[in-house]
Amino acid sequence: MGLYDRDYTQPESRRQNYNLSPIRFNLPRTTPVVKWLLVVNVSIFLLGILSGRVANFLMAWFAVDPGSLRTTLELWRPFTYQFIHDMTSPWHVLLNMVGLCFFGPPLERYLGSRRFVAFYLLCGAVGGLFYMVLTAVRFLGPAPLVGASGSILGVLAACAVLFPQSIIVLFVVPVPIRVGAIVLAVGYFLWIITRTANAGGEAAHLAGMATGAAYVVLQPRWDRFILKTRSGSWEKRIEEGRRLQIEVDRILAKVHRSGLHSLTRAEKNALKRATQEEIRRHQL
Repeated sequence: MGLYDRDYTQPESRRQNYNLSPIRFNLPRTTPVVKWLLVVNVSIFLLGILSGRVANFLMAWFAVDPGSLRTTLELWRPFTYQFIHDMTSPWHVLLNMVGLCFFGPPLERYLGSRRFVAFYLLCGAVGGLFYMVLTAVRFLGPAPLVGASGSILGVLAACAVLFPQSIIVLFVVPVPIRVGAIVLAVGYFLWIITRTANAGGEAAHLAGMATGAAYVVLQPRWDRFILKTRSGSWEKRIEEGRRLQIEVDRILAKVHRSGLHSLTRAEKNALKRATQEEIRRHQL
């Protein structure tokens, strides 16, 4: 047996002995919601490029626009702006979609497709609303805001909390995902307070990241609260059913002794309610 045939020289053995894991940069397999988000975003971008009228229409009616009271109060804009990108350069949509391809599938598998949709839209909407708040207090000047960056960075922040062992490439340097997320968050904060040219976009980025991280950190507590609430409600229903059964037994004993005509209105209603509960249980 040669040296390179021995078990301890094999890659799997080396990783097991030294607790190493390979760095992989391949794209995860696309999940259903991520696939549709890719299709919708790229399709809207291509439509905007092919038709100036379409681009102008999208910007006029679906971008976040704090420039007037009317556009500020149009509540669909914090959601629809996430699907529009800068039509003058493909890099805006390209970078966002690459980020979605990398970070979206593992998070969708963790949350489930329905919850992932709500999470994605929530991160983007909070980003848009935060930008509008900064313009309302005149910290930033009003300008139309578009792009899915707030949503994508919310996804990245959630992955940093849930999958800290992941590696990302930040400025061509491989780093742990949590380090990358912290560096980005600090950068966005500094760009906002120095009011750079894209400070509004950075505000959406930072708010999206904060929302994504907070969502996955607080989700277990929220789930426990819901479970406890439902458990308390279920216990209450069981107790009410037990009391109703005791009352029904008493009423039936009274009927056996004195006849049906001896029942009061309240006792008849109790029998009716018990009958309805029994029918409902059989239907379930």
